[in-house]
Amino acid sequence: MVRRVVDALADLVVPRLCGGCGRPGLNWCAQCACLLSDAPTAVQTRVPLAVPVYAVGPYTGPRRRAILEFKEHGRVDLAAPLGRALADALRILDGWSELPLATSLVLIPAPTRKLSARRRGGDPVTAVCRSAAAHLGSAVVVLPVLTTSPWARDSAGLSASARSANLAGAIGIGGRGLREVATARAGDTAVVLVDDVLTTGATAAESIRVLDRAGIGVHLVLVIAAV
Repeated sequence: MVRRVVDALADLVVPRLCGGCGRPGLNWCAQCACLLSDAPTAVQTRVPLAVPVYAVGPYTGPRRRAILEFKEHGRVDLAAPLGRALADALRILDGWSELPLATSLVLIPAPTRKLSARRRGGDPVTAVCRSAAAHLGSAVVVLPVLTTSPWARDSAGLSASARSANLAGAIGIGGRGLREVATARAGDTAVVLVDDVLTTGATAAESIRVLDRAGIGVHLVLVIAAV
């Protein structure tokens, strides 16, 4: 009873809106949850990648709104539905034999600038990965080891070739995660690179190159949405 009163008072101050469609009264509605439960789709990137690339869905409608609400408006509660959608997609891909037979799974979030992550109260992609890992069980590990140099330009509006040139040498492996990286080198581990939005594939390509230099082979790229 007390909880219902508190929730009602909170809604008067800051009304709850669905992060996908804006419907009032709840954080995430059943219709948007159903939309995110679709099977993942294969993506052809403009920057060639040597591994399969899948998206939970296109960067449109509620999926696009949820990502923007999370990243730009602090809707950290949306890590839960986005993480569940990511977990469901990974289960489907495993059922399709798109992941190698392995006893453990490593999710590596795409790189982010430390300043951007600090401004957002943490890295959204890492939060979604951790939410997905909670659904998938203890055999799944999240390693947020990739970072982007603060000197790299914002890639918005750049062509595929310009994005690749901009990111060349700008992605590295953070010192805090170097010790954990060794756990991903075991032969019985599947490694998935995860991002929120894929445009050209330039970030994924450079991330895969950096991880390969560290002895970590990426088996698949999975994004929440593809442009």
